[in-house]
Amino acid sequence: MTTQTNIKPKQTYPISNGGVRFLSTLFSILFLLSGVYIGYLFYGAVKEAVASVDVPSLPYIDLTLPSLNDQSGPTVGVVPRRGGEIPVTGITGVPLPDYEQKERVNILLLGIDKRPDEQYARTDTMILVTVDPQNKTAGMLSIPRDLYVEIPGYYESRINTAYYLGEKDGYPGGGPALAMKTIQYHFGVPVHFYVEVDFDGFRKIVDTLGGIDVDVPQTIDDPTYPDQNYGYDPFHIEAGHHHLDGETALKYARTRHAPGSDFGRAARQQQVLMAIKDKALQLGILPKVPELWTTMAGTVKTDLQLVDILELADLADEITSDKVETVVLGEDYTVNYTTEQGAMVLLPLREKIQPVIDRMFAKVEPAGPSQAEIIAAQAAAAAREAELQAQEQQRAELKAQLAAEGAKVVIQNGTDREGLDAETALFLKEQGFDITQFGPADMRGYSRTVIVDYSGKEYTLGTLVNFFHVAPENIRRSPNLQSDVDIRVIIGADFELPDTSPQSSVVLQ
Repeated sequence: MTTQTNIKPKQTYPISNGGVRFLSTLFSILFLLSGVYIGYLFYGAVKEAVASVDVPSLPYIDLTLPSLNDQSGPTVGVVPRRGGEIPVTGITGVPLPDYEQKERVNILLLGIDKRPDEQYARTDTMILVTVDPQNKTAGMLSIPRDLYVEIPGYYESRINTAYYLGEKDGYPGGGPALAMKTIQYHFGVPVHFYVEVDFDGFRKIVDTLGGIDVDVPQTIDDPTYPDQNYGYDPFHIEAGHHHLDGETALKYARTRHAPGSDFGRAARQQQVLMAIKDKALQLGILPKVPELWTTMAGTVKTDLQLVDILELADLADEITSDKVETVVLGEDYTVNYTTEQGAMVLLPLREKIQPVIDRMFAKVEPAGPSQAEIIAAQAAAAAREAELQAQEQQRAELKAQLAAEGAKVVIQNGTDREGLDAETALFLKEQGFDITQFGPADMRGYSRTVIVDYSGKEYTLGTLVNFFHVAPENIRRSPNLQSDVDIRVIIGADFELPDTSPQSSVVLQ
């Protein structure tokens, strides 16, 4: 259920004119939404289908959108929001992308080959899609189903076995999760989401669109194309331009009796995806949106949520055709191998695959602070401003009470630190103290600061005791001594003058 043109696998394939909106990579779901996201049609379709899509719960915010059936006014819907302060992980445990930071998004497209009598299926198609919102680029990497790799937690097998084992053994997240985990393990990139569709769903989507237009580069004749009952349903198509219905499009995408075998088949699948996207984005498709969405809801499984669909659809017009890269891991990236059991498989040539991975899935540099970080910074700035205002208020109250009490203060330096008396006197004067004198003490050997109280002016005294951290035994009271000053402070070696810069937040208590 995917497609190609006549291209050699080792090349990167530029997208034709239809690639103007890259969401071809996200299959019909995002093609449709990106092309027809026009208010009421989208919301009405979502309301019909959302109950059929099994997705994890997320925080929600209200969003008002027009209703499909009610033209009198808006209705209130819900759209999940993720990112910033709300980290969320996907079904394989990887952190999901933060769209505010424009982080890369990787999505695994799975085409399921399931016969009517089969309980568990294997993947017939695996395409890893990547979207770079920061640089406005996208890519599709087709992974051959016969690639022979280790399935995490199991054994070596074809990569399409991962889905089967995940479904059969009840792996957490099912077949999609184990398929995603396998790709993460071997390619070293996080897989955030999956989109899964079976053959019947593929046919229905193409038919609901009214068919697709495809240029067939070479005649294909496949007398042994398989039907759903282990028999044959011969397929033949001439080279040239064709309008294909769902059944024919599926055969064109799946047949192996064509140039390039499995690798050519993978490229044809990419071609069909592009054709679906082109048709879905045509203006005349708007009236079919509810029917298309309902069709997909019954045949497409995904863990993409509305927030992801909306974010990715919003990129539709921003990624141009020359920014979409498609690669098939074909004969230049693999080598034929026969297992001990006689199975013919493909071994990955990792030294050739790795440069492709490094290029297509390069880490996206952060775009700058996220909305959550901006809000947090604004809140911190507002809190700091409130703190500064409170400090100013405290300083004003301190000066008022000191002035009311009118205590005269002398500062003396009892340490070896030159100028400490002058610096301290200046600082205290700025705080509102009436400093009448400053200078050296009778000696420089004071290990502790001493305060001498002559007049019992308790507010000023208490403030200085707290500021200099003077122990009770070092507070001397001489109420009967006649003096021109009220309080004498002899600075000891235990005192450190606080920051006296203009931005200092020191407030005397």
